[in-house]
Amino acid sequence: MRECIDRFGGLIWSLARRMVPHEAEDAVQEIFVELWRHAGRFDPSVASETAFVAMIARRRLIDRRRRIERRPEANTLPDEPADRDQGTSPTVEVSDEARRAAAALNQLSTEQQRVLRLSIYRGLSHERIATVTGLPLGTVKTHARRGLMRIRDLLQTETADGEIGRMPSG
Repeated sequence: MRECIDRFGGLIWSLARRMVPHEAEDAVQEIFVELWRHAGRFDPSVASETAFVAMIARRRLIDRRRRIERRPEANTLPDEPADRDQGTSPTVEVSDEARRAAAALNQLSTEQQRVLRLSIYRGLSHERIATVTGLPLGTVKTHARRGLMRIRDLLQTETADGEIGRMPSG
């Protein structure tokens, strides 16, 4: 398998980066698993090894791109909940703690904010967030974890005047 990866990794990686740039790593792994499963189908009288590998890679990448295109648009769900009490009661004051947490959330990267808002405000699972955003599940989990850790760090480093301290993005 190592020889196969060494020999065809560059070819598969370049195809994946071109056809599914945001999912290239996952696609490459899927392609090598597929090659391993179907290695017995290789017939040197029909095509070269490179052509066989490229054909399998191309088919897997086309399938993956079709799955991506069938995913619901990320904009189908709003990031923030609708105001359920519109006009029925006076404006509810936001607690100081909630204000500080919201300010910390706003300092996260765009993707971390998006993942955490879908989780917190919409109650979506990591799997559902992955489906809605088109991000790989592992990436969603990483954004959620790193975002929460960053919020914790920001809340712990508040300045004396109550503003959230600025730390490098991460």
